[in-house]
Amino acid sequence: MSAALDIKPYVDVRDRGGSAQPMLIVRDLKRHFRVKGAGKGAVVRAVDGISFTLFKGETLGVVGESGCGKSTLARVLLHLVEPDSGELVFDGDAVAAPDGISVAELRRQVQMVFQDSYSSLNPRMPVQDSVAFGPMVNGRSKSESRRLAQEILIKVGLRPDLFGPRYPHELSGGQKQRVNIARALAMNPRMVILDEAVSALDKSVEAQVLNLLRELKRTLNLTYLFISHDLNVVRYISDRVLVMYLGQVVELGPASLVFSEARHPYTQALLGSRLSMDARQRVDAPPLVGDPPSPINPPSGCRFRTRCPNAEGVCEAKMPELGAWDGRDSHVAACHMQDPASGHSKAGLH
Repeated sequence: MSAALDIKPYVDVRDRGGSAQPMLIVRDLKRHFRVKGAGKGAVVRAVDGISFTLFKGETLGVVGESGCGKSTLARVLLHLVEPDSGELVFDGDAVAAPDGISVAELRRQVQMVFQDSYSSLNPRMPVQDSVAFGPMVNGRSKSESRRLAQEILIKVGLRPDLFGPRYPHELSGGQKQRVNIARALAMNPRMVILDEAVSALDKSVEAQVLNLLRELKRTLNLTYLFISHDLNVVRYISDRVLVMYLGQVVELGPASLVFSEARHPYTQALLGSRLSMDARQRVDAPPLVGDPPSPINPPSGCRFRTRCPNAEGVCEAKMPELGAWDGRDSHVAACHMQDPASGHSKAGLH
């Protein structure tokens, strides 16, 4: 049983630049939070100068330890948290600029699915009404919004006659997350931000939701920003991978290259921490030791140097740059060992 979405997609109106024009360009995005009682001018550098490009039709996976700024980045992109500085360009239009696209229009074209599927839903509102709420407040009639909700529930694998009248407490975790995905799709977005959208699910349900997301991306021509701490999930669903550490991007490239030829020591440590089903691949020594430094007072130079086995004087003296990015297949890392002119003794050997 299937049904097509009977709505005029935004892509018909807004996709002026064609497939070659990036969906989203992020330039030097920053968001710092003031900390009370930590001294005058103390701030948490949650997002500290992040730049990347998201292409139409791709899935960009964002990985990193807890507290590295992944979720804050997602919220800043949608202006749920106002950025301190930086520039966002959505399909050629600067966001919140006088001659660009408004934040309200951005949110109509970019939707977000959060980690906690239960708290994202109104416990007093039936599933069908939750899905229909977005279109209704954006000008559609109540009957049309409910019909659209029924069609989208079918798209995400939920029978509207069975699940539409139910309340969130009557659903399983996987079913609630399918409803949240349906709510996002009800606005007919071109891009979806998924913030740990499958991390609270057990593995069998997680696999079903991941396959659903891949199918929806293909059939509805979506673009994903997929945030997760699970490297295996990111590898399965992503076309490219962005690795964050302490509010900054330390590596960016195609998923196949990042997982097979990781260039940054932090990425290598993350990959080395993955569990294996092969007993012969038992790891006795931890690939990474120590806690991340405080985001209030990060180390000078390279922020990873306090945990890096290859740290040298240049790592303390100078912050490494991400490297020259020259297209979708570019693989870059912010590490002095990747720069032959940095002065690091191992530069050019990696």
